[in-house]
Formats: sequence, structure tokens, C-alpha cells
Amino acid sequence: MTMATTRPPGEEFMLKDSEFAAIADLARRNFGLDLQPAKRPLVYSRLSRRLRALKLGSFSQYLSLLDKPGSEVEQMEMLSALTTNVTHFFREDHHFEQFRKEVLPNAIARAKQGGRVRFWSAGCSAGQEPYSIAFSLLDAMPDAADYDIKILATDVDPTILARARQGDYGEDEIQSLKDRFRKQYTCRATGERYAISGAVKELISFAELNLVREWPISGPFQAIFCRNVAIYFGKDTQMQLWSRFVPVLEPGALLFIGHSERITGPASSDLQSAGITSYRRSSTKQVTR
Repeated sequence: MTMATTRPPGEEFMLKDSEFAAIADLARRNFGLDLQPAKRPLVYSRLSRRLRALKLGSFSQYLSLLDKPGSEVEQMEMLSALTTNVTHFFREDHHFEQFRKEVLPNAIARAKQGGRVRFWSAGCSAGQEPYSIAFSLLDAMPDAADYDIKILATDVDPTILARARQGDYGEDEIQSLKDRFRKQYTCRATGERYAISGAVKELISFAELNLVREWPISGPFQAIFCRNVAIYFGKDTQMQLWSRFVPVLEPGALLFIGHSERITGPASSDLQSAGITSYRRSSTKQVTR
């Protein structure tokens, strides 16, 4: 029997069924990615670039590299190649409008009474999301840094996380910011680049975190943003993720997810729809993490 391959005309590599299956299995085990057969052309296209960059002659050689001790860096390169880090400031602005109206008033009142306030950007990519949360917070509470208020920003990719932590953006990336935010909270860096101000960065703690592994996080959070992350996961992994968010959300807190994502599984009894792809934790029941 002939082993099936994927070799587009004009390309130099072949992707055997067994090699695709091995890549899909590694991506699922390590990162929760769901690489169905329909995504095979995408896997071929994206990872062929890695083969060329590494000067490898076959997917077999690439898999051997991924299997070696100390291959974590290349595994992260593989993850970055297979996912899309496309985002912008105040993406899906209806979420930030709801955050401003329904979350911030109580959070600010709590902070002023000496309470602890925490928000989480889970899958923060290049940083536009947590910075947008910080802009919203500072707009409502300019002295937020004087209180016990923090934004946790996590991502599995250390390279994209380093860029988020740096807070340096091109003019095309900064265009989605309102003029008042741009003038107050950014400054010209070099050339056509803008740097996020220290006052904004002070509110955010960046950390590397794989959402399908253990979380060194206990919460509670008054809001969690996890948008356009679960779309890469299989249904079972998605349901597990939603359930794990429940106990770290305080009762009444909001979870914001991506426009094509929906809450499914056991968590749907504790996370009630509160708007367009926003969900409110409605009970004190603890879901097994």
C-alpha cells in the first residue's frame, strides 16, 4: 500500500500521513491544539517555513528535532507558526464597553475601600488586550496604581509575550487607539513606533502560562478576557478550560470570549450569558479543575 503524502506542485517537501499524525498529536498533548485533517494544508504551509529556516530536508527530520531533549524552543516556534497572533487595541469594543459599565464601578469602589481587584487577560498575545484593559481602568480611575489593582496578562508563547512586555507598536498598530489614549498613555519611540507609558505598564504583570497545564493561579478575578484562544482547542479541551475558569472567577464576575466561541459543557450551568460572547458567573459552586 502506498503511503499518502501531501506535496503541492512546486514544493520540495512531502508530508506523510504518519508525520501529520505525529505533529497533530504533539500539538494536542503539549498545547491543546486540535489539528483535524482539514487543517493539513495549513500545517504543511506553515511548517514548511520552519523546515526552510532550519535548513531541513524533510518533515521526518523536523519531527526528530522536535523529539530531542531541549526542543522546547522549536516547539514554541511550531506553536507560533500554527496559530495566528492577530489582534488590535480595543478589539471587539462591546466587551470593553461592558467592562467599563458593569465591572469597573464595583471594582473601583472595592479598591477605594481597601479591597483587592484582579483582572486576567488569558492569551494576551502581543499585549493590546491587557493594555486596553489598563487604558479603560485608568480612564475611570487615574490613580489606580495607588490601590491594590493588578492586571495579569499571560500567554504560552514567550516570544510574543516579550513583545507584549516591551509595549512597542508601529503606527499602523496604534491607529485603533482613541486620540486621547494615544496622547496620554503612549509616546514616540523610534521612527514611526510608539511606546506604552510606564504608568500603564505598572498595572500589568506579564507571565508565561500554558492554559492546558497547571495554573499557579487562585484568583478570584473580577473579569477574565480569554478571546480567540479556545478556537484552537478541541471540544473536550474547550469544555475543560471553561470549567477551570469558574472557580477563579468570583460570583458575579464576567468572562469575555471570542466572537466565534461559545461556553459548552458543565461550566454552562455556572456561566450565564450576559451579552455578546460575555458570561457571568452566577453561583458559588466550585467546579473541579
